Amino acid sequence: MSKKPILILALLLAFYPAAQQAVEISKIELPDMGDSSGTLITPEEEKQLGEAFFRSLHSQITINQDAEIQEYIQSVGQKLVANSDAPGNPFHFFVVMENDINAFAGPGGYIGVNSGLILTTEAESELASVMAHEIAHVTQRHLYRAAEAAGRLSIPTAAATLAAILLGTQAPALGQAALVAIQAGNVQFQIDFTRENEEEADRVGMQTLSQSHYDPRSMPTFFERLQQSTRYYGQNIPEFLRTHPVTESRISDSRNRAEAYPYKQYPDSLGYQLTKAKLRVLTSTDLAETRKYFQSRLTQGTAEQRTVAKYGLGLAALKSQNGDEAETIFRQLTADFPDQPQYAAAFAHTAQEARNYPAALARYEKSIKQFPNNESVKLEYISALLKAGKPEPAKTCLFSLPPKTRQLPIYFELLAQTYGALHQPAESHRYLAEYYYAVGQTRDAILQIRLAQKSKGLNFHLSSILNDRLVFFINEEKQAREHD
Repeated sequence: MSKKPILILALLLAFYPAAQQAVEISKIELPDMGDSSGTLITPEEEKQLGEAFFRSLHSQITINQDAEIQEYIQSVGQKLVANSDAPGNPFHFFVVMENDINAFAGPGGYIGVNSGLILTTEAESELASVMAHEIAHVTQRHLYRAAEAAGRLSIPTAAATLAAILLGTQAPALGQAALVAIQAGNVQFQIDFTRENEEEADRVGMQTLSQSHYDPRSMPTFFERLQQSTRYYGQNIPEFLRTHPVTESRISDSRNRAEAYPYKQYPDSLGYQLTKAKLRVLTSTDLAETRKYFQSRLTQGTAEQRTVAKYGLGLAALKSQNGDEAETIFRQLTADFPDQPQYAAAFAHTAQEARNYPAALARYEKSIKQFPNNESVKLEYISALLKAGKPEPAKTCLFSLPPKTRQLPIYFELLAQTYGALHQPAESHRYLAEYYYAVGQTRDAILQIRLAQKSKGLNFHLSSILNDRLVFFINEEKQAREHD
């Protein structure tokens, strides 16, 4: 399956009538919100459903794996959650590498934001306003109906079903085939997110925005700008606008609420500016135009904005394999701003790309001493250690990472590479299996476990682990296909 921009909110954040759905296998009604069965989905079930859905997304779209970008979007999200009406709820924020302007939320508090939406925002508060809106849909239980219906299925099947309905809006034939299979199991999804839900998300999200020290006026400003831009899109209206109809009355209501807050300046963080610069380079299909974009900003704006433009030029040079230019730019940035980890990391990465591993390792080690809590630098350092043929220190560093980092797909991938370099094939295949499972490729995970089991010299402990994981993966695959 090709990776398409399928992340629309018609299922998981379908705040509007589902008449726009391209798949009409059964009538998607608009029931009142509430507990129809009298039994709520448990937190553990919702957690499992969210994790399974996130794994399913990995197999269909491109989810950002850059640790710096992930750290930034997670930091904004958690700041908002801390000031929401459910600060103890678990949330996971991530960036989808698609140019479409879109954002969405799924079960278990998984909230994704497209790179295209981030690049479209003109202020950090605008990005935060979208995220606060999505958080409100979760905390106000607007996703409950989807979770309730999904709870009647096995977790893998539920996750696949959610993805199938999403697929149906972009590829009706695929979506219809998948949903017919679900209907064969006598399971119907009834989704409803009303206009009242949407207005509540605006109101609650704006309150969260203000309490998190972002500009409440950014919400109506961003939605109004998107609405005004539709005249230039013709038939290619951004997916965000298709699934988030922005009416004049809604903009007016949100603007009136925003005006109730005292006016003040809300400067963008440097992290926001650097993340946008990095995303612009990573998603660029025309590096010459991207370079022109940053060059035109070298003499515009504040001193900080001009520095960010220089950072973007350095990244563009690195992507175009102009190592000498990148080296010059990042050497100067690290000298001028020694306390900025992104510049130090880019300086080290430049040496790594040039295969100057002694220099790269020295730069990473200096950065780790200076920024001991920066996990993205540590992950880059581990990659450099492996490329330099130093798997033992890479292994030590991997095991020192915090639990949240050890849940990322890249962690399992690096661990598999490390054990491969240490000539321990069973462990290498084992962790490669965990990587494939984390990115929704259960069949490949099963294959890797079976390869691990064929390795020589297995001890009882590792053999037991492999057997348990094989049974688990096979059951997951079976459940996911039980309605096929």
